[in-house]
Amino acid sequence: MNLITWNIQWGRGSDGVVDLRRIVNHARALADFDVLCLQEVADNFPALKGNNDANQFAALAALLPGYTAIEGVAVDLPGQQGRRRRFGNMILSRLPVRQVLRHLLPAPPDPSVKSMRRMALEAVLETPFGLTRVVTTHLEYYSAPQRAAQVEALRGLHAEACAEARAFVETDSSEGTFRSLPRPASAIYTADFNYQPDDALHARMQQAHADGSPALHDAWSSRWPGVPHSLTLGLYDREQWPSAMTTDFIYVTDDLAPRIADVRVDGLTQASDHQPVLITLQQD
Repeated sequence: MNLITWNIQWGRGSDGVVDLRRIVNHARALADFDVLCLQEVADNFPALKGNNDANQFAALAALLPGYTAIEGVAVDLPGQQGRRRRFGNMILSRLPVRQVLRHLLPAPPDPSVKSMRRMALEAVLETPFGLTRVVTTHLEYYSAPQRAAQVEALRGLHAEACAEARAFVETDSSEGTFRSLPRPASAIYTADFNYQPDDALHARMQQAHADGSPALHDAWSSRWPGVPHSLTLGLYDREQWPSAMTTDFIYVTDDLAPRIADVRVDGLTQASDHQPVLITLQQD
């Protein structure tokens, strides 16, 4: 199973050009991916640099026929002529998709800085090694208190899912709205977390849960122990980022960590200000 996560900056490359086809082509060149997790997807946001009013959720779905396209809108604002302006995350999966959940993340008041709404998009996928939750999100950049609250919310969502998995009993197998579907403990969390490897929040994401829920592990460190993370942000865009850093991570649960065959960062593409990150999980 190949999964790529990428903050695509609405498809805007270091050359200032917005090109979603280039994004998809670079992702395909990195791997024959089963799942693509994207952050910073825009719909009707011409105010973003280089952008127009295109619905990028629809455009990306059209570029990847055969993949289930799942939208995760965090920002939903009024636009002209009644059309909404939307911004958020997306999961595209060619693996069968079971239930999808959308979680608004907390944003405790922090009037000292600007901030925007954030959400976590969760899809339960049928993988070669069983049901797995794939969660992608994009945490707050400017407000440290909000970012910390969002990490706690992600931990809470993980513990909630694990509790559901332990207690799951099918109560309705119909095709109606009360149909009960399992929400497994096995999970992959991907995001532009907007913190760096030495940040306490990175350690907090991996901290053990008091209720016995399986811990999350940094996939890079699991595959390459002792090797510094490859840089994922600001390699080429010196106008926005005076120095390069790592803010994009993949975390996996205990049961998936031994399945990690590879974790790689594409350090060559300039199709966004971020670099895509690939994880490959193997069967037994």
